Amino acid sequence: MREKISVIIPTYNEEKNIRAAIESVRWADEIIVVDSFSTDSTPELARQMGARVLQHEYVNSASQKNWAIPQASYQWVMILDADERVTPALRDEILEFLENPGDVVGLRIYRANHFMGRPIRYSGWQDDNVLRVFLRDKGRYLDREVHADVVIDGPVRVLRAKLYHNTFSSFDQYMRKFDRYTTWAAGDRAKTTRNVTFVHLFLRPCWRFFRQYVLRFGFLDGKPGLIVCMLAAFSVFLKYAKLWERLERQKRGSQQ
Repeated sequence: MREKISVIIPTYNEEKNIRAAIESVRWADEIIVVDSFSTDSTPELARQMGARVLQHEYVNSASQKNWAIPQASYQWVMILDADERVTPALRDEILEFLENPGDVVGLRIYRANHFMGRPIRYSGWQDDNVLRVFLRDKGRYLDREVHADVVIDGPVRVLRAKLYHNTFSSFDQYMRKFDRYTTWAAGDRAKTTRNVTFVHLFLRPCWRFFRQYVLRFGFLDGKPGLIVCMLAAFSVFLKYAKLWERLERQKRGSQQ
C-alpha cells in the first residue's frame, strides 16, 4: 500500500492557471490551495475543482509555505506553483516512489521551463531543479524573501521525469512578477550588503548576461534565449538599484 500525499498550491490571482494546475495533480490524495486573498476568482475555481482552500496573509514565499505545510493531512507533501504542471511521467514516478520510500525523505525534481510556450533548453535554465516532495515533518523553507529552497533532514532522491513550468505567458504578467521578485531580492540582500557600488550596478549584470548567454549557451535558444538572458541581467541591476534606493532612504532618515 502506497503512502498518501497532499499537494499544496500557493496562489494569488491565478484564475488563468489554477484549473490546469489542479487537474495535473488529480491523482493526489489531498489538494490544498493556500490563497493570499486573491481579488479574482481563484478561490472559487479551486473549490469547484474539489480543492481544499485556505486563506492566509502573504508575507513572503517561505513563510507562506512553512505555514501551509503543517495544514496537510498526510505526511508526504508536494509543493506546486500555479504555473507548474505535473506531467504523467512525473506523476507515475512519484506514485511509484510512494510505494516504497525507504529512508528517502525528499525528492528533487528538474523543471522543463517554457517561455511563451517555447522550451528553454539552455540560458542557464538547464540545471533548474527544486525540492518539492518531502516528509511534512522533515522539511522547512529557508527564511528568505525569494527563491527559498527546502532544508531537508535526511536523504534526497533526484527524479528522472521533469516538472513542466510555464514561467512566462506575457510581458504584462511577467513584469508584475519581476517587480515583486526584485523587491524581495533587494530585501534579502539588505541583510548582508551595506553599500551598493559600480560592481553591483554594472559588472554583476554584465557578468550575469555573459554567463547565461555565452557560457550557458543561451544563444542556442534563439530570440527567446536572448530575451531570457537580458531579463536575467536586468533583474540583477534592478535588485541592486532597489537596494541602493533603500539604503539612501535609510541614510536620509538617520540624518534627520
